[in-house]
Amino acid sequence: MTDTAENMDAAGHWLDDPAHRGFLIRDAHRALDFFDASPRAAGGFHTLDYAGAPLQSTVQELHTTTRLVHSYALARLAGRQDRAGIIDRGMDYLWRRHRDPRHGGFVWSLDGDAVADGTKLAYGHVFVLLAASSAKLAGHPDADRLLADISEILDRHFWDETAGLLRDEFTRDWQPFSTYRGMNANMHGVEALLAAHEATDQAEYLSRARRILDFFIAGRAAAHGWRIPEHYDADWHPDHDYAGNPMFRPAGTTPGHSFEMARLHLQCWDQSGRPATDAPAQARLLVATALADAWDSRRGGLAYTLRFDGSVDNPARYWWPVTEAIGALAALIKLDGRPEDEAWYRRLWTFADRHLIDHASGGWFPEIGPDDQPAMTQFAGKPDIYHALQADLLPLASGLSQAGRALAGQAPLGAAV
Repeated sequence: MTDTAENMDAAGHWLDDPAHRGFLIRDAHRALDFFDASPRAAGGFHTLDYAGAPLQSTVQELHTTTRLVHSYALARLAGRQDRAGIIDRGMDYLWRRHRDPRHGGFVWSLDGDAVADGTKLAYGHVFVLLAASSAKLAGHPDADRLLADISEILDRHFWDETAGLLRDEFTRDWQPFSTYRGMNANMHGVEALLAAHEATDQAEYLSRARRILDFFIAGRAAAHGWRIPEHYDADWHPDHDYAGNPMFRPAGTTPGHSFEMARLHLQCWDQSGRPATDAPAQARLLVATALADAWDSRRGGLAYTLRFDGSVDNPARYWWPVTEAIGALAALIKLDGRPEDEAWYRRLWTFADRHLIDHASGGWFPEIGPDDQPAMTQFAGKPDIYHALQADLLPLASGLSQAGRALAGQAPLGAAV
């Protein structure tokens, strides 16, 4: 049997199929082997080209450092040793380089020893919380120090208790410089808060995650045809005309985020003890709407952004919306899998296997062009392991929530396949 998604057993759920699970495990190992080349001798991490060689840029962004720590911590929990020392290197780099000893918090990017961009962004800070939480689950000795520091910073500067949401951006010395509020930082805030609750059992993390989800899903998504507005003003009114950074703050709505929010909504609901709420139905509506709007029925793949009526705005096909759709479908299958969930899950993996997974070198290509070949219009090289590794590991984990603990109990990456 060759190592492709199309060779899986046609019967039952792929989540239970040993051949599919073996496929996921091998893909995770290949990606980890590829990204083992990330550490720089002088500290921090390289961005790697398609073949695994370092790109020339020496700028290190906060989300890159934190996502590597989180990803390798998950892999360690799943049974794969960190042969490149990425968790240790990343935790050290976060504390000694990204962390701002003068003003507190974490700068957005570094170039060698110099600060390239000292902006304090909620988007970057919530990933510090995610990295600290996953490192704690993986038993890193410095995790508690980092977790306490970032929790205090988020509480003091970013958390808006009245709104129950995260503010977005400050100067290096904590002066507000815009009235922008955004969904993206809050969505990843939910991810980090749920991980922090898993790592500490502190109820406040879970409570804040629920408040954020209630606003964006029961509030904004329900009022916008189950598409989530990305951008808001200072009073948390949607700003439909906003268009910012094309990667982090694109115009319109982003179906990849609907998949991610659906998965996090189910995770939070499960982690909260499965209360009698509409969370499962709301998650299904988010997923069904995003699939109907964004799937390219002719070529496969998912459009990057949509207009507010659901029509395609930016048709570029990136890897990460596919990985997030896989995660959301896996969660729905675990909850109460329906035939359409299984069909979509298989369709997504078959597309990824044919077009996005780099079977020669490991990892996933970040974009494919109109000719179905790898393209580099938005990204240089392979920017991170985070999305693709979670697409492999989350389906392997039992249950809807607390994937770190589940993976530690199962250790799927430590088993021979």
